[in-house]
Formats: sequence, C-alpha cells, structure tokens
Amino acid sequence: MYTMAKTLMVSNSVYEELKKIKENENKSFSDVITELITKKDGKTGRDLWKHFGVLKGDKEYDEIKKELKKGWNKWQKRYA
Repeated sequence: MYTMAKTLMVSNSVYEELKKIKENENKSFSDVITELITKKDGKTGRDLWKHFGVLKGDKEYDEIKKELKKGWNKWQKRYA
C-alpha cells in the first residue's frame, strides 16, 4: 500500500512521548498515532454520545432530575 508522507509539527514533549511508545512497542509513528486516535478505552469522550439518554425512565434519575429542576428554577429567578 502506498502512503503519502506528511509533515506534522508537535511539541518536543509530545514527540518524546510518541518516540517512547514507538521504541517500546517497536512500531512506526503512524502505527502509534493510529492506535492512540482509535483507542476505545473511554477516556477520549469519543463514544460519549452512545450514553446520552441511558437513564431516561429510571425512577431514581427522574426523582433527582425533578429536585434539581426545582433548584435550577429557584436559582434562575434569583439571578436572572
């Protein structure tokens, strides 16, 4: 597979971290970067959308939301 080379500018600290990973795992920079941007460990927030609405219909969630709404309305009247 033919790939075209590109130049990226990163800080020295980022370069050093990438270089450490590259050398420890005996991989190319492209492989290291690809793994980092496609990692599915939940720390990037990339998959956060699939969790929106999960609590909808949950009784405990609905009660908490109701109480928070009362407080929010009270706060809005006071400061808005």
